[in-house]
Amino acid sequence: MRDLTDEVRREAEGIVAGLRARRSDEHVAGQRRFGITSNVEQLGVTMPGMRAIAKPYRRRHDLAEALWAMPVLEARMVAALVDDPKQVTREQMQRWAKDFDNWALVDNCCCNLFDRTPGDLAIVQAMKWSRHKAEYIKRAGFVLMAGLAVHRKELDDAVFCMFLSTIKRECDDERNFVKKAANWALRQIGKRNATLHDLAMVEAQRIVELDTPAARWIGRDAIREFGKKKPGR
Repeated sequence: MRDLTDEVRREAEGIVAGLRARRSDEHVAGQRRFGITSNVEQLGVTMPGMRAIAKPYRRRHDLAEALWAMPVLEARMVAALVDDPKQVTREQMQRWAKDFDNWALVDNCCCNLFDRTPGDLAIVQAMKWSRHKAEYIKRAGFVLMAGLAVHRKELDDAVFCMFLSTIKRECDDERNFVKKAANWALRQIGKRNATLHDLAMVEAQRIVELDTPAARWIGRDAIREFGKKKPGR
């Protein structure tokens, strides 16, 4: 991690003060009912509130690192919104992933920042994290796959065929936030284009045939989604 100046740290502290001014214990309780519970301070700031705070600081990699270092969930959420994907490194992704402790933080980082990094960085991390033992890091692998399917129009279908095989390989993981992310990735790949729709449908049927509780749920839910509309029609 690059050295941070005192000025950048003061900016981060000012942002956290603004977040604390929006604290809502009622929202914290609501978040926890939906499985958003952090190991660090949790303020209950809404996503629109965090986006409003982040807006003036876009593409500030140094500030993002300073915010992530603050032991406050919302500071880390804002960090992913202000960071510059072009400056994100593999080391940073690995370091931040060690702090993943709830699905909202994972999804925000992966779908607003990590999936937009240049080259194959996100592809490599998605494959690596999909094998991880930790629930939220493993979720991150599949959320990255879903985010790449939505945001990276330039990627070849071969990338997503590789992801389909990976989803099948890992689809017996019964942990709630893993199987939901695997299902999300499968559905988003199938929505990308007509060719991937057909391939994802076949893979979903194969997943169902594995006949474990998680695999049946992942595959059947995706098949229902694919039956609604085929891309390009």
